[in-house]
Amino acid sequence: MIAIVDYGVGNLFSLISSFKYIGADVLVTSDPNEIKNCEKIILPGVGAFEDARRKLSDTGLDKIIIEEAKNGKPLMGICLGMQMLFEKSYEYGEHEGLGLLKGSIIPMEGYISKDLKIPHIGYNPLIFKKKNPLFKHIKNGDCVYFVHSYFATDCEDSVIATAEYGRELTAAVAKGNIMGCQFHPEKSGDVGLNILRAFCEMEERL
Repeated sequence: MIAIVDYGVGNLFSLISSFKYIGADVLVTSDPNEIKNCEKIILPGVGAFEDARRKLSDTGLDKIIIEEAKNGKPLMGICLGMQMLFEKSYEYGEHEGLGLLKGSIIPMEGYISKDLKIPHIGYNPLIFKKKNPLFKHIKNGDCVYFVHSYFATDCEDSVIATAEYGRELTAAVAKGNIMGCQFHPEKSGDVGLNILRAFCEMEERL
């Protein structure tokens, strides 16, 4: 069973539908005991970092996620959920992340060309940087769907894929059982489904 953490941020319908399509058992929950009893955790998220991080803290779910991840349970953050895995975000101020991965979240504005639109919206090919089980069913250059205005930086030890949007941007990260996708696998067609399938096949770190 996979726990999709529900903390009041984002529409989860597409994500739930994608997991069900590939035959995975998912549970949308905000119950700490249910999250602990599940084999894997998905941390979704859309919107503003500060608001999402506050909601995780207010519910106490941040502590549960950190504890379960440090115990070896596979955890995948998606979009804003991935960004919260890092130490800090500089989205409208400075905000503490979950600190599970080294690095920071910074704005694309000022980093990419002024000729490019922000947010970055659309399909872009993945550029693999490291081998990872998350990519076992896809190949380098497969396209995935992005919607974001911020990205992870100073995270070289965990970057497993980037995407080109004027300059290379962090697209996917992983360190042991902790991983994240800046893109939306649930909106990335067969490629995204295969990434979710690979996540479902991962085993807990002993």
